[in-house]
Amino acid sequence: QVRLVESGGGSVQAGGSLKLSCVASPYTYENHAMGWFRQAPGKEREGVAVIYGKGKYSYYLDSVRGRFTISQDNAKNTLYLQMNSLNVEDTGTYYCAADRAWTSWNGGSGRAPDYWGQGTQVTVSS
Repeated sequence: QVRLVESGGGSVQAGGSLKLSCVASPYTYENHAMGWFRQAPGKEREGVAVIYGKGKYSYYLDSVRGRFTISQDNAKNTLYLQMNSLNVEDTGTYYCAADRAWTSWNGGSGRAPDYWGQGTQVTVSS
């Protein structure tokens, strides 16, 4: 069982930045892809970014590529999502997740990740 705890959400104006953190216990980057989903009210959950292959590879949702950066600090058992140039469409609850397959983030695996955090709210105002 993997426990994921997110932090770092908040409210920011459009154009601003936030950095989300996710502490994993036990830390599982060697055996799992780890990343972020988000869900806005009335919308489907979508995979935002994932890091996999022991940190060698990453995938981003098209709408966040170039603005968001996923990274991990193995010494701190922590996954990060640096979000820059935020816009109102980035508003939602952000969830940290871990899974055996990185394709759970782009729908390729056909299933949801095995492990989830409780979520942290990100609100971007215009």
